[in-house]
This record gives sequence, C-alpha cells and structure tokens, in this order.
Amino acid sequence: MSPGGSLMGRHAEIRQIDALIDAARQGKGGAMVLRGEPGIGKSTLLGYARQAASGFQVMEAAGAEFEMELPFAALHQLCAPVLDHLVGLAGPHRQALEIAFGLDTGTPSPLLVGIATLGLLAETVRERPLLCVVDDAQWLDHASAKALAFVARRVAAEPVAVLFALREQPGEPSSEQGRLPELDRLPALALGGLAEADARALLKAEVRAPLDERVRDRILAEARGNPLALLELPRSAGLGGMAGGFALPGASPLSSRIERSYQARLERLPAGVRLLLTVAAADTVGDPVLLWKAAEQLGVEPGSAETAAGAGLIEFGTRIRFCHPLARSAAYNSADPGDRRRAHQALAAATDPATDPDRLAWHHAQASVGPDEGIAAELDGSAARAQSRGGVAATAAFLERAAELSTDPERRIERVLAAAQAKLEVGDYERTAGLLSTVATGSPHQMARADVLRGRLSFVRHRGAEGAASYLLGAARRLADVDPAWSRARYLDAIEMGILTGGLDEIVAAARDTPPGDGTDVLLDAIVSLVTEGHRAAVPVLRPLISDVDGEEWTRRPSLALILAAELWDFDSMRGIASRIVELGRRQGSFFTLPIGLSMAATAGVHAGDFRAAMEMISEGTAIVEATGASPLVYPSIHLAALRGRKQEAMELFERVLAASQLMTISVHWATAALNNGLADYPAALAAAQRAVASRDLANAGLALPELIEAAMRCGEEEQAASALRSLTERTQAAGTSWGLGVEAYARGMVTGDEDSYRAAVEHLDGCPATVSRARAHLVYGEWLRREGRRREARERLRASYEMFSDIGMEAFATRAATELRATGEHVRSRANAADDELTLQEAHIARLVAGGETSREVAARLFISPRTVDAHLRNIFRKLGITSRRQLRDLDL
Repeated sequence: MSPGGSLMGRHAEIRQIDALIDAARQGKGGAMVLRGEPGIGKSTLLGYARQAASGFQVMEAAGAEFEMELPFAALHQLCAPVLDHLVGLAGPHRQALEIAFGLDTGTPSPLLVGIATLGLLAETVRERPLLCVVDDAQWLDHASAKALAFVARRVAAEPVAVLFALREQPGEPSSEQGRLPELDRLPALALGGLAEADARALLKAEVRAPLDERVRDRILAEARGNPLALLELPRSAGLGGMAGGFALPGASPLSSRIERSYQARLERLPAGVRLLLTVAAADTVGDPVLLWKAAEQLGVEPGSAETAAGAGLIEFGTRIRFCHPLARSAAYNSADPGDRRRAHQALAAATDPATDPDRLAWHHAQASVGPDEGIAAELDGSAARAQSRGGVAATAAFLERAAELSTDPERRIERVLAAAQAKLEVGDYERTAGLLSTVATGSPHQMARADVLRGRLSFVRHRGAEGAASYLLGAARRLADVDPAWSRARYLDAIEMGILTGGLDEIVAAARDTPPGDGTDVLLDAIVSLVTEGHRAAVPVLRPLISDVDGEEWTRRPSLALILAAELWDFDSMRGIASRIVELGRRQGSFFTLPIGLSMAATAGVHAGDFRAAMEMISEGTAIVEATGASPLVYPSIHLAALRGRKQEAMELFERVLAASQLMTISVHWATAALNNGLADYPAALAAAQRAVASRDLANAGLALPELIEAAMRCGEEEQAASALRSLTERTQAAGTSWGLGVEAYARGMVTGDEDSYRAAVEHLDGCPATVSRARAHLVYGEWLRREGRRREARERLRASYEMFSDIGMEAFATRAATELRATGEHVRSRANAADDELTLQEAHIARLVAGGETSREVAARLFISPRTVDAHLRNIFRKLGITSRRQLRDLDL
C-alpha cells in the first residue's frame, strides 16, 4: 500500500495520522495512542504511518508479552539505531541511558532516563524529522512505558511524531487495561469496527471462495466490522463452512474466536511444526540463533520452519515474528503443558547464563512442574539485578514467581511481602491486594509488615477511606512488646497519616499506651503530649528536636517536620529543614524527596515575602510531579494565592483543589480567611477562619487564629476574638519564637487596644525572616494609630507596610494599606508592576534562569522539557515583555 492509497473504511483515521505527521514535519511534534480490540487495524495503520512519513527517520519498538517484566526492554529496542548520538548528551543523562540499557552499572532514575531519551531524540532530529512507532503497547514494560510517555508529552516543539498501538478488550476486564496509566494521559484515537459497506467490500476482496449469502451475513454480524475477524473466521470454517451451515460461537469475546481461528490452523500442522512454534512463542526476544539451538535440542526437523512459514503464521528472518500477537498467544496457549515446559527447558539450555541470567532463571521457572527452592533462589538473584536497574515491575514478577516455587513457608512469605512492596511501588494495586490476601499466617514481624503494606495500599487507592491508619496501628500493636522501636516508628507513621487523612485523636489515644522508648526516642511521646496536654507540656521537648534541622528523623518524615515547625511558630527551623530536604533530594537525585522539599521551601518563601523564589520552586516542583505522574503538592500554591490577593485567581485555585481532594479543605479554609482579610471582606474571613480553627488541625488551626482574631474584631465579635487570643497565646508563649511572639503581640493589640502590644510586635518581628507578618504588624498598628487620630504617626507605619506589601507582591494587603494611607491625607503613588507580572509561573521561572545566564539546554534539563520548548517559551516571554534578546532580560526587574 502506498501512502497515497487508502485503507478500506479508515479515511477519518488516516486524516488524523496525516495531520500528526505533517505537524511534526513543520516542527510541531505530538503523540497519539491508537486504541482498539485485537484485529481492529491498529498495526495496519502504523504501517500506513511508516509509509506516509516520507523523509522521516523511523524508529520502532514493539511490546512483547514475555518481556513485560524486563526493565527498559522496549526503550532499548526503540533507541538502538541512534545510540551513537549518546555522546551529545550531558554526562548524567548519558549515564542514565547507559545504565538502563545495561551498558554501565548502577541504578538509573526513571525520570532521568525519560529526560535523557528526550535529549537523545532531540539530537537525532537535527538531521531529519522523526517518527517513533510503538506497537503492542499493552505489553510494554513499566519502565519503558514511563519513559516513552514522558517523551510523548514533551515533543510539542520538536519535529517528532510518536504513535502507539494499544490493545483493548471492550466490555471485559483485562489485565492489560489500566496497567499503563502513563499512556492514558496521551491523546487517543479509538478504532471502531468498519461500516457494513466497507466490511462487505473487504470480505469480497479478500475471500475469493464463493460464500453463501446467509454465511456472509453471519460472518459480518459476528465480526462486527473487525478486519482481522473478517479474514480469519472464514478460514477457520473451511470450504464446507463457506458453502453453507457455517456457525460461529456467539458468546465468547471476538479475540477468543480469532485466537481459535489460529488454533484451528495450528491443529492442521504436523506435531514437530507445532513444537517449533511453541518454542518461538515462548522465546522473549525472537532471536533466531536461540530458537534453532533450542529446536535442535528438541529434535525438531529443519524443514519445520518452511512449513510454519508457509502456513502464514510466522516469519523467520533476523528476528522471529508472528503474523499477529494473537497467533503467538494461540501457539503458546494451545500447546500441551508438557510441550510448553519442554520448550522452556530447551530455551534455558540454549541461554547463556553469563550474559542473560535473568531469562535463564525465568525459563527455568516456567519449566518447573512444582516447588523448587533452587529455582526460587535463582529468581531472587534476578529480582535483585532488576531492582539495581530500576525495574520495579520485573522485581515484583521475579519475586512473585519465586514465592510460588518456594518450599520453605517462611521464605515464601518473605518473597510475597517483597513482591507486594514492589507491586505497590509500580502502581499495580490489584495485584498488591491479591498478594497480601495470601498472607494469613506468619511471624509477628511478617504480619506487621503485611499490615503496613495494607495501610499504604489503602492510602494510595482510597486516601485512607478503608482504614489506612488502622492497619498501621495494628502493625504497631503487633510488635509493641517484641520490637518496641519498630512499633513506635509505626505509631509515628500513623500519626503523620492521621494528620493527612483525619482521625488523629484516635491514633494519639492508641499511641499513649505504647511502651516507652529507649531514652533517645522522644518524638512520639512529645507529639502525644502536644495533642492531649497542650503546648506548655510538649513544646519544651519538641523545640530542641525541631531546632535540629539536620536530624535524621526529618529526612524520613519531612511532612511531619513542616507541620510541627509551623505549629511551634519556628520559622528558622521550617526554612532550615526545607533547605535540607531540597539539598538531600538534589544530591540523591530523588524525584520523590525533591518535590516535597521544594514545596516546603516554597511555603517558607511565601511567608518570608520572597514570592519570586517561591514561584520558581513551585514551578520546578510542578515540572517534576508532572514528569513523574505523581500527585501535585498544592499547599505552597494555596499559600501564595491567599497572600498575593488576586481574588478570582485564588478562588478558582481553591475550587480546583477541593474538587481534586477534600484532604486540603482545612488549608483552603485558612487561605480563604487570609485572602479575605487582605480584601477587607471580614465576614467572609471570619467564617473561613472559624472553620479552620474548629478543625483543631495541627499547623493550620494555629495559623488561622490570627486571621480569626482580626476578622472577629472587625465584625464586632470581641468575645470570640479574646477566646482565640488565649488559645494563640498558649501556643506562642510556649514556643517563645520571635515569629510567634510578634504575631501574638499585634493580635493582642487588636483585641485590647494596647499600644505597647503593637510596639512589641514590631520589635519582635524586626529582623525576623517572616516578612509577611512584619508587614501586617505595621499595617494593623498604623490602622490603630489612624483611628486614634494620630495621623502623622499612622502615615509612618502605613507607608512602611504599603512599601513592604508592594515589594512582596501582596496586592490585596497593599490596596488596603493604600486606602488607609489616603485616609490620613497622604497621596499614594501607584507602584509600577513588575516586569514578570504578565508571565505564567513557568515563563517567569524560565525568564529568571535565562537572565541568570543559563542556556536553553541547561534550563531544559532543570524543568524536564526539550530545549526547543524552552525557546518557544522565550518567544512568548519576549513578546509579552516587549524585548528581543536574552541580554535584555538581564536588565529587567525579574
């Protein structure tokens, strides 16, 4: 078929593929996933795309059912033709790919592999446009799927088209469906059956034998427009069936019927030919040398290959290929179990144990007829090697099969738990649950570890709705007497989860009964004391723990660190721990730890009044979680929006956050209160602050108390404000930090009208890094002075607050300060907008990086995009700022 020809009934699909390829030819890359049932024409459309992409370099890969557990197998297959371009990549990126492809040792970061693949393709397209074709994507290994999806989402500025073909079975649960959520986020083209007229035309063109009209109608009805079914179902019927009396089973899925068609063709072949096809189907790599070695061991006649190829089921060349994935499935699944084991035994004997120990172990496992501890130990080794290469899915598969072959009950449970942990990490939650359901007995440690996994599984699947914290509590109780240190650590895990999901009081009540630690473990007792007895009892213990910003406890539980630092109004520790986590994440290359640290540092940056730094960290953190597919960490964006004071922008963000997860409700209540206090909408601020304080949530409830006091006093609710002040004072006096004491002092001034309190607030906050609170102290002091008729003194305080708010970018509070200034008779000049006010978060971040001297390639590596995408953003930045060069960026106020 030529590119200019037509695929029967696929004109609309061809137009979309043509549009994708034409856009890539013009430097506007994109991706598409062809989805549909087996035989619907996905591979045929990929063939059309190959021919239509004239002038393109075409890179190809295909998922293989037996390679689904081998990390980066498909990615290596795709990139193999262009590996000579590796020399053009930055050192860490080049090394990431070399490790992933087995060319170097180490553990690759999946995200770095994705970035490096994008860079490799960018190097390749310097010569000509590129078409990447990935067939049978449902069988991609997880590591390859993540890397390829990462690339596919980031080629918009590259002359690259990426086409996937993914099998789906409509109306029927399938192990393949939902296995690769990374591909679900890409544009999709769902392929349906051919229209009846096209189906009739295809049947007439391809089936030359005479067909009874009733038979033709039955074939058309059963095939439902599936092109492969239209071709295969008549073949399975034979001439007699085509002449009349042809009947097809109507209850089974179409793919099963097509597979049975292949099985019928297999049954007509000699036994030796069928055995050869079984070996070919059991081989994971399609290596002809391996196949013929195995076939020779089995005594297969050399002429069997010619017979198999003549049947149209398989092609023998530099790589062994079946005519269709269902033909491979039919050849393997229809074989006698004994023949399948013989095939795997022969392949194991033909496999080089030095160069391919993992496939050797896998074939041994498939050849086993029962438990075999020796083979299980081989699989343990394969699991360890897979883990070192970043293949979590492969690790899980090897461990799961090792567990099935275990003869020792305790080792079997160990392998099941390790497999469940690996399945949980890779996101295979159904299989994780299935594995954990088999752990009904075991040692106390094993049962406790199973409970921890059940709790984490509940959290990621249902955000704790199925009792995530209760599982952790169960784990802690199991080992309370046997292993107190481990038990207390699980209570801390449960507390951290309880803060995020609710039910903290119940968890703390259970933790009160835990045996004491060894004298060095005091954090758990201090948190229990904080919740049950209050700040005066707990803060003397917590304060030195939080002040130790290098404490190992905080690297294990950074979220808990941020919450406790905010609860103790300890700004220095909040910022110091955040910096430590960012540094640790960068040093380790951990894209799990780094976004957490960036979010913590961005939140501290917001309250320090450094909105620009906070926006950069939010932008970088967002780039990482988008690249990894993790859930976004939105709390720094919530704090920024609340204090920036753009009402519509902030409220839209709050609505999006709550629509995505109710876990952020209390944070949104605080943010709504702070936003409306800035806007001088005090009734709205009071209602939101009341909800936040009523939650008794650690950190957020404390931060909401000053908002409640200010709003309540403005609304005439003086008793409510006084009560909130007592609660705030208990917290801040116990903590004794300049941030807490300063906020308490200006809140006391608002309630009592005592000028000494206002003066104390300014003194406490002078030099404190919490610039936002310092500016607000000047504002409320100036407002009080104006109401007292002391206009000259009021101007001094109000002018200071207005300048600070304007410099920070707190627009609502700056407007409020300006209004108060005008009321004193002072003329207020509007401050010029910053140059980057019209830029998006990412554009502003890119502009500052480039202004600081970074190249497009360096910016691309930092933000996980291609250099061409950076250049596209720069064109938008130049247009918005009215400039024409990078040098001009350096002269702007960014």
